[in-house]
Amino acid sequence: MAKPKKPKTSRQNRSGLARSYPYYLANLPVTANTDLEVHDKYSGKLATRTAFGDATTIRKAIVAAYRAREPMAEFSPDRRRDVLEHCMRRFEERAEELALALCIEAGKPIGDARGEVTRLIDTFRIAAGEATRIDGQVLELQISERTRGYRGMVKRVPIGVCSFITPFNFPLNLVAHKVAPAIAAGCPFVLKPAAKTPVGALIIGEVLAETDLPKGAFSIVPCSNEDAAALTEDERIALLSFTGGLVGWELKARAGRKKVVLELGGNAACIVDADPGADLDHVVDRIVFGAYYQSGQSCISVQHVLVHRDLYDAVRRKLKAKVAKLRMGDPRDEKTFIGPVIDEQAAERIQSWVDAALKGGAKRIAGGPRDGNMLPATLLEKVPRDCDLYRQEVFGPVACLQPFDDFEDALDTVNASEFGLQAGVFTADLGHAMRAWDRLEVGGVIVGDVPSFRVDNMPYGGIKQSGLGREGVRYAIEDMTEHRLLVIRG
Repeated sequence: MAKPKKPKTSRQNRSGLARSYPYYLANLPVTANTDLEVHDKYSGKLATRTAFGDATTIRKAIVAAYRAREPMAEFSPDRRRDVLEHCMRRFEERAEELALALCIEAGKPIGDARGEVTRLIDTFRIAAGEATRIDGQVLELQISERTRGYRGMVKRVPIGVCSFITPFNFPLNLVAHKVAPAIAAGCPFVLKPAAKTPVGALIIGEVLAETDLPKGAFSIVPCSNEDAAALTEDERIALLSFTGGLVGWELKARAGRKKVVLELGGNAACIVDADPGADLDHVVDRIVFGAYYQSGQSCISVQHVLVHRDLYDAVRRKLKAKVAKLRMGDPRDEKTFIGPVIDEQAAERIQSWVDAALKGGAKRIAGGPRDGNMLPATLLEKVPRDCDLYRQEVFGPVACLQPFDDFEDALDTVNASEFGLQAGVFTADLGHAMRAWDRLEVGGVIVGDVPSFRVDNMPYGGIKQSGLGREGVRYAIEDMTEHRLLVIRG
C-alpha cells in the first residue's frame, strides 16, 4: 500500500473535536458546507459541525461506487488486507480521540466509549484476516456416465455496490461491521451514518482516505432520510444493509431486487434458572451491566429478567441495591455508568412508557424521574404484558423483573415476544441449556451470561421483528459475495 497522506483537518475546538468535518465523496474529503450541527449529548452545547449531503451528493456517490466495481474486484486480497491493517494501526494511534468523540456525540460513558474503540479495532482485525480466506470449492461433477470428464469449481466474487445505513448507538462499531467486510470482500460502498452521531464514521473516512483504495471505493455522507432514498431504491446497488428501527421493513419493501440485510433491535430477555450455575452476586452484576450499560441504548440490552421463584426475592433484593448505586452523570467522568440518552425526545418517550406501566399496575423497585435527557436506571416488576414497556423495545435504562415456576413456561414467555435477537440463560442444567437453544426463537442463545454479550466474529442478527440476515465479519462477507461457477470439460 502506498505511503498514506493525511488529509488536512480543522483545528480543534474546546470540546476536543475538530471545529468541522468534511464528508467523503468517492474517497475524497469534501467541505461542501458545515450545515450539520453535532451537539454534546450531556451539556447540549454545540460540539462541532460536519458537511451535510443532499440527494445529488448521494447520486454522485452511487455513480462513483458503480464505476469502482471492477477496480475493487481486481484490488487483490492482500491489498485489501493491507488497507484493513493500516486502519487498525491508525485507530490504535487515535484511540483516545475516537473515544472522546463517542463520549461527546453519543453521550457514551468514557469507559464504554473506550470499549467500543477496542471493538472497532477488533472488527477491522478480523476482516483483515478474512480478506485472504474467501475460499472457493472444487465440485465433483462425475456423478454418472453423462458427466464423465467434467470438472467444476466455485469461487466467491464481490456482489457489487453496497449501501449502508447505521444508527446512533454504536457510531464506530456498527459502521465497522459494514465497512470492514465490504473492503475485505472487494465491494465499493456508500455509507449514511446517523445524523445525530456522524463524527466517528467521518474519522473512519479520514483514515480510509489515507489508503490506496480505488477511486470511488467509498463514500461516507451524512444526509437526511429523504435524501438517502436512492440508497434503498437505486437499482445499481446490489445490497442494502440497514441497522436501526422497524422502519427497516419499509426500506425492504422499497428495495426492489437487491439483497437486504436488516438488524432492527429487540427486547431481550435473561432467564435465571433455579440453579443458575454461578454465584448469585455475579449473576446480578452481569444483569445490571446488560440492562444499563450505555443507558440501555443497545439492541441486546437486557429488558426482561425472568427469575425462578425460589430465587426471586434474593435476586430482587440484590438488583435493587445494585441499581440504586449506579452513578449517573457526565459521561467524561471515569466513574459515570449512566450517561444521557440520545436526546430529550427519546427520554420523554421512555418516561411516558414507564409512567403508563406504573399506571397500569407495575411497581417501581428502583429509579426516579428524568432530568432532561438523563434517566436514572429503572427496575420495575408486575409490568402489564400489554403495555409498550413490556412489548416494545424500550432502548433506555429500564428493565422488567418477573418470576417463573417452570423452565418451559419461561421459554414460552420469551418466545411470546415479537422480537427475536438474543437471549441469555443462567443455568447449571445442561438439559435446560440445550432446551433453550432448541426452543428459543432468537438469533443467539447465550448460556452463562446476559444476551448483551457479543464478540465481533460471531453471527449476529435476529428473526421475527428483529430482522433478517447476519452480521459478524465472515457472515457479512458471505452476504457481500456471490458464487460463480466454472465447469471445464476435460
